Amino acid sequence: MKSSPKLRPCLWDGLVVLLVVILAAACALAVWSRGNDAGELTAVVTVDGTEAERIPLKDLPDGERTYSGNGYTLRVLLSPEGIRVEEADCPTQDCVHTGTITRTGQSIVCLPARIIIRLEGGTVDADAPDLVIG
Repeated sequence: MKSSPKLRPCLWDGLVVLLVVILAAACALAVWSRGNDAGELTAVVTVDGTEAERIPLKDLPDGERTYSGNGYTLRVLLSPEGIRVEEADCPTQDCVHTGTITRTGQSIVCLPARIIIRLEGGTVDADAPDLVIG
C-alpha cells in the first residue's frame, strides 16, 4: 500500500494568502470610505419608472407640487424639513399615511399611481435603524 504524500506550504501558498488579505483590506476601505461626502439631500420623483424631477431640499421654500400618473393625482407638500403627500385620489391612501420623510433612504410610494418619491444624498445617521418592518 502506498503512503500519502507529506503536504507542506510553499512560497506560492504564501503569495495567495497575501493577495487575499490585500483584496479584503481594499474592499473594506472602499466600503468604509463611501458615503462620507454624499452631498445635499435631494428628492427624486419617479413616475411610471422614469425620473420626473430632482429637487434639492436645501434652502427650499415651502411649496406644493402636483404629480399625476396612471390616472391618479398626488398633491405633495415640500419644505426644508421634509416632504409629504397631502392629498391623493388613489384608493388605498398609503402614500398619504406614510407621513413626512426627512432622511436619506426614506421614500413615499403610491402603487396605484406608480409614483415614487425618495430622498437621496445627505448624511446618513449612524444611530438610525437599518430596517423597519411593520
